[in-house]
This record gives sequence, structure tokens and C-alpha cells, in this order.
Amino acid sequence: MAILALLVEEPMHPYRMQQLIKERGKDEVINVRQRTSIYQTIERLLRDGLISVRETSREEGKPDRTIYEATEEGQSTLQIWVREMLSTPQEEFPEFPAALSTIAALTSEDALQQLEKRMEALTKELSRLDEVFVTHQDIIPRLFFLEVEYKRAITVAELDWVRSLVGDLRTGALSWSKEWLEEVSNRLKNG
Repeated sequence: MAILALLVEEPMHPYRMQQLIKERGKDEVINVRQRTSIYQTIERLLRDGLISVRETSREEGKPDRTIYEATEEGQSTLQIWVREMLSTPQEEFPEFPAALSTIAALTSEDALQQLEKRMEALTKELSRLDEVFVTHQDIIPRLFFLEVEYKRAITVAELDWVRSLVGDLRTGALSWSKEWLEEVSNRLKNG
């Protein structure tokens, strides 16, 4: 979607796409660390008729430079995708809730240690996002920074929740043991 959006904006070559994604801070939500993923995306968009080759330039001693552009179908498809993603919540399956669903595989002490590490990582991430805001707020209009704003809000909410969970583990308000888990398992089987 990001590649298609860039090509709706203007025709360009893959290296420029990668640069713009990074320059605009879109690498907060789009993984462009490897240019091969951009080329794979371009191949899919070409195959689906959503983009086309505008021109290919050749310079001696350098690889060909292909400039791509969005087709009319690509422009309308982008709008459809954005409308759908904005209007319709999708069930996502991130790793953290999956780990929470199996937290009893650890002792409550071990779980506490791991969640304290997560709390520290989330605190660092929040500081980093705050720095991104401070650095870019006067340069990039809010419209082009909404995904970072959202990511920050989600990080704040997760950090608050993890702090609460860590607090409950520290005080013993939430704890478990192997014996307690067996007792609960037996109770559920019988009843």
C-alpha cells in the first residue's frame, strides 16, 4: 500500500521510494530495511496491473534504473484499501497476547521478570517516539505523522497495562503455582 501511495504521488524508482519512506518517518510502520522487499512488492503490483513501468534508463557501468508509476486501477485500488482499513477493524494476531495466553508456562516470578523487561523496553520506545515527535513536529504536518501518533498512543496504553500487571505480580494479587494450576485444571475437567 505504501509503495502504491508513493507511485500515486509521482512516478519514481525503488531507491527513491525507500528514501522517501525513511525521510518521512514511515519506516515506523513500514519495514523497508531491505530493498528486496520493495522489489518483491513492485513485482506483485506489476503482476496485478496496479503499477506499470514508465521508463528504464541505462547508464554504462551502472544497473538499469526503472521508474514506475501507478495505473488508474492502482489509484482506485489504493483508495479502496485505505477506506477499508480506516473503516473496518480487523482482528490481528500479535505475539504479545499469544504469550499472555500461555503465561502460566512460566512461574509467576519468571513472568514478572520478563514483564519488567518489557516495561523497560516500552519505556525506551516511548522516549524514542517522543523524540521523534519533538524532532519532526515543526517540519512534518500532523496529517503525515498520524501513524507515529497512533503508535505512541498504543505504546502508552500497553505500558500502562503492563505496569498494572507487574504491580499485581509484585504484590501477589496475581500469582500461580504448579499445584494451583493442577487444581484449576481438575476443577474445569470435573465441572
